[in-house]
Amino acid sequence: MISLAPRSRPLVMGVVNVTPDSFSDGGEWFEPEAAIAHGRELIAAGADLIDVGGESTRPGAERPPLEEELRRVVPVVKALAAEGTAVSIDTMRAAVAAAALDSGAALVNDVSGGQADGEMAAVVAQAGIPFVVMHWRAHSTTMQSQAVYGDVVSDVCAELTARVETLKDSGVHSDQIILDPGFGFSKTAEHNWALLRHLDALVALGHPLLVGTSRKAFLGRLGRPAGAEPRPATERDLTTAVTSFHSARHGAWAVRVHDVAATVQALDVADALREPTEKES
Repeated sequence: MISLAPRSRPLVMGVVNVTPDSFSDGGEWFEPEAAIAHGRELIAAGADLIDVGGESTRPGAERPPLEEELRRVVPVVKALAAEGTAVSIDTMRAAVAAAALDSGAALVNDVSGGQADGEMAAVVAQAGIPFVVMHWRAHSTTMQSQAVYGDVVSDVCAELTARVETLKDSGVHSDQIILDPGFGFSKTAEHNWALLRHLDALVALGHPLLVGTSRKAFLGRLGRPAGAEPRPATERDLTTAVTSFHSARHGAWAVRVHDVAATVQALDVADALREPTEKES
């Protein structure tokens, strides 16, 4: 069972994209054998749990058929869970979540927070497992047109709070819920930076906080001339590690990353800088 208790050092969630079109590593781990091997590598590098996903959520991505998503993720979840790995299933489909849970997954990570599939809340409630509720406004094909806010921090907090109440009304227990502000989803670079600056407001909502900035385009634009293309995704691991350090210093429960080793080192630094009385025994 994955503990949702408050932590001074965030858990590290390693990403395994079993997709041909993810923005960061599309196709690299598409075959089950490659994805399983990569999951093992991330655990060896220090990941606490592995997030397995079979649908790309990059801007503009089309959704795969249900049968294809199942084909991609179930063998990977089953193999890693059988080895004792804590596995998260990254899906917006209740049928995929249910199949993954039957195969040993211990957490459901739904970027729509249960909005894309009306059956998701029932699956999660019945299973009684942790459920990541991300701030979400639309599917990938149209989400960036929804990046309009009065005040992004206040609006995201309000929308997450409303979503939590809806899920509770559907039978999901408050103690199951993990929040994710949805960096890069219906948000501009300025929105992402504002949310990072105010992680305390998100932590104050009273649920564990998952931070998923890894290799996002807004990190790739740092130091680039206006109008220039961002750095390639695989060249954003240093900036990702810095945001992991920042997240550790501001109350995140977990960070979701592609390069586990770099983030583990960043968290080691954050750990070393805490006052001795703060350190976990």
